[in-house]
Amino acid sequence: MDRPPDLERLLQGDELLRSHESDILQRWRRYSDWEKRIADSEGGLSEFALGYRDWGIVQRPRGEVTVKEWVENGETVSLVGDFNNWDKSSHVCSRDQYSVFSLTIPPREDGTAAVPHGSQVKLWIRTKDGQEFYRLSPWTKYATQNMEESVDYRAVHWAPPTPYKWRYSRATRPPSLRIYEAHVGISSPEAKCASYRYFADEVLPRIKSLGYTCVELMAVMEHAYYGSFGYHVTNFFAVSSRYGTPDDFKYLVDTAHGLGLYVILDIVHSHAAKNVNDGLNQFDGTDGCYFHGGGKGEHALWDSRIFDFSKWEVLRFLFSNVRWYLDEYRVDGFRFDGVTAMLYLHRGIGTGFTGAYHEYFNMGVDLEALVYLMMMNRMLHDMYPDVITIAEDVSGMPALGRPVREGGLGFDYRMAMALPDMWIKLLKEKKDEDWCMGQICWTLTNRRHNEKCVAYAECHDQALVGDKSLAFWLMDAEMYTNMSTVSPRTTVIDRGMALHKLIRLATLGLGGEAYLTFIGNEFGHPEWLDFPRQGNGFSYYYARRYHGIPSLESVHMSEVSLFQGLNCMQ
Repeated sequence: MDRPPDLERLLQGDELLRSHESDILQRWRRYSDWEKRIADSEGGLSEFALGYRDWGIVQRPRGEVTVKEWVENGETVSLVGDFNNWDKSSHVCSRDQYSVFSLTIPPREDGTAAVPHGSQVKLWIRTKDGQEFYRLSPWTKYATQNMEESVDYRAVHWAPPTPYKWRYSRATRPPSLRIYEAHVGISSPEAKCASYRYFADEVLPRIKSLGYTCVELMAVMEHAYYGSFGYHVTNFFAVSSRYGTPDDFKYLVDTAHGLGLYVILDIVHSHAAKNVNDGLNQFDGTDGCYFHGGGKGEHALWDSRIFDFSKWEVLRFLFSNVRWYLDEYRVDGFRFDGVTAMLYLHRGIGTGFTGAYHEYFNMGVDLEALVYLMMMNRMLHDMYPDVITIAEDVSGMPALGRPVREGGLGFDYRMAMALPDMWIKLLKEKKDEDWCMGQICWTLTNRRHNEKCVAYAECHDQALVGDKSLAFWLMDAEMYTNMSTVSPRTTVIDRGMALHKLIRLATLGLGGEAYLTFIGNEFGHPEWLDFPRQGNGFSYYYARRYHGIPSLESVHMSEVSLFQGLNCMQ
């Protein structure tokens, strides 16, 4: 098919796109070409995305363990671990013409697996140019860290003899999306990393009681550096072990579904951590393989690697990554992080988008990454009709939130990223009496026609150290001294609480078709976030949330929390 079947619907909705119809058709042709090639070779996108069943180190039902890895620069690959005393010569893989290395390890005589559940495993690789090193499988399903031995994460063969037994069916897609953006590790008031089970038992019921219909979980995909907020992913198929095991994460999702909550994951396909020993970087001894080589494969601001979406096995890896979380963990959707860095070859660096259409249709667009997103959304919505996908894009790419059949990229929602910037700018630069209601309403409603938006007054970006939450901009130091109901009320606190509530009410009412709040901001959490790092003595003191504050009748924050909850009720 040379053109999207419903293209005219897209063009009628935005006549300005007609002058860029040739660009839309170019994208469609590339999309159609990829889809046909994958269908001819793999049986279709849905089958292509089942790579997690065969690739990596996989436990088979009859006790066999199979290994299958793509090592583009590899000459020899062996599976090593504590199961074979790290012997590089005992379990050597065979290599085919596509640099795919595979191995089948039969069960022991008693029928048990030769690689037991919980074994530490690695790949030993000798490259075509003579390098020798150890790497973790890109398909690692569980990785742990032992600081007494090394800061590097180690792969653990996860194949429990008794699989997790699900208690509840999937939740029904909510008619009104009210998102509670959360980070499991900071969800406890204690100065430590909280667990999946703590979040499930203690935080999810509170989220439900406040009227939210969906929880968006950050930092679930394994990331070696905690302070990256989960955005420097090292092990894409592994849920972070710092909060618990894969079964513990299933318990969290299961509990959320039992409460009727949708579960959306932050997924990071825009870039990857530069970690070598426990990440994807230099997996085969080159700066390529999963990534673009040279400068094209580097994100200068994020100090991370950029995937090469033109490679067959990279696409298999990323498609399978998404389907893995839907099938294995029963999540209900994804917020794709850093989409701007995928859409453009300049990665959005040093680029101020004005909204002029020539900024979206030119040679600076990363066509392969854009087509990947089209294929991903097509596969997801064909296979999982109730799935929700959200794009974080600062550029305003037209048709980002329109169906692929129209020539769009297929996302259900886009983040309304201009809204928090507007509120912060007003609080920093203008007196209350100088606020222009017309300008505020225009910004809140200025969004693309027929493309749904997730509105929010603030999210995790404003909570980090170096920035301020809205509550802090409004009340600052008096949050520490004058929030008690037994102390005299002050103008600063009265004004701050009133505006805190009204800003959220206006954002919820006018800003989009869905609404989001970051954990703790619904009641004006009094502290910023600062993850353990060398600069703060690796302290967890500011990497936590005090959820008990709103329940205290002696503080005014209970009023803010109640107001927020009432607004989110269906």
